[in-house]
Amino acid sequence: MSDLIPGVTLSNDETEQETRPADCGCDATRLSSNASQFVFALGRIEPRFPTVGIEKELMQATNRVDTTGLTDRESLHAVLSEKQNRYLTRRMCWVFSIEGLETYILAPRDTADYDLLIESVRPSPRPTDVDIIIGVQGPMAPPETCNGLLLPIVVMDQVYSFDIDSLLKSIPRPDTIAADRFDATAEEVFTRIMQLADNAGATDEHRALNYLAVRYSAIYATATEAFGRNEALTSVDVRPSRLSGARNIVDVIFTFTNRTTGVESGWFVRVDVTEEFPFLVTKISPHYQR
Repeated sequence: MSDLIPGVTLSNDETEQETRPADCGCDATRLSSNASQFVFALGRIEPRFPTVGIEKELMQATNRVDTTGLTDRESLHAVLSEKQNRYLTRRMCWVFSIEGLETYILAPRDTADYDLLIESVRPSPRPTDVDIIIGVQGPMAPPETCNGLLLPIVVMDQVYSFDIDSLLKSIPRPDTIAADRFDATAEEVFTRIMQLADNAGATDEHRALNYLAVRYSAIYATATEAFGRNEALTSVDVRPSRLSGARNIVDVIFTFTNRTTGVESGWFVRVDVTEEFPFLVTKISPHYQR
C-alpha cells in the first residue's frame, strides 16, 4: 500500500465502518447542515485573471522574479510560489473544470489552503493531470468575481493534485494479476468514472463513485479479473442502500457481461455519503438481483 498524495490512500482492504455519526469537536463555523450540497469532484484547476488590473499587476511581479528560460506556465508557477506575491494568489480567480467544462469557482475556507491551489499550477501540465476538490457548494459567484464568469462557488476543504500515472503506481496490485493488464484496466475504469455524464461530483451518486475511484483499489482488481473471464464492464449504477436510515448510504453496483454468452454478473460496494467526506461501509462483494 502506498500514498498517492498525503491523505489519499488507495487500499484494497479498507476497514468496514460502523454507520453511526462521528463525535466532532469542530467549531460551529465548520459544521454543515444536512441540506448542504457537498462536492467531491475530479477535474482540473486553472487560475484566471478576474480583472485587467490583476493581470497587469502579475506582469509587474514577474519582472521581480528571474524567469529566464522558463515557459509561460513555469513562469506563472514561479511567481505565485513567491511568498511576497501571495496577495496575487488571493486575488486570482480559481476555476475548476470537469471534462473541459467550467464548473465551479473555488474559495478556500482557510487562507493557508492557497498553498494547495498553487501546487495545482503545474510547471509542466499534462493531459493526464487530475485535481480533486472536496468542499461545500455555495451560491453563484457575482459577475465581478471572475471577469463575468457565472458559476457556483465551492468552499473547498481539501485539494489533491496528481496525474493518472501516479495513481496507477499507487494502487496495490494483486500478485495473481499481471502488471500490464492491471494498469490498463485501472486506467480505463478511472477514465470511465470521470467521463460519466454530468459527473460534477455534487450528487450522492457521483461523490460515491469519485471517492471509490481514488480511495478503493479493489474495484480495479475486480474489473481486471472480470476482463480475464472475457467479461465487459457494461454498467455502473448507484442506488440507495437498504442500510440507509439515519445515515445516507448508497450501493455502487458494477455489472459485467460475458462477451460470448451474454450472462451478467454483478459486484457492489457500500459507501456512506452522509457527510462531506464519504467513507467505505462494506467491501466489494457479489451482487444478486432481488
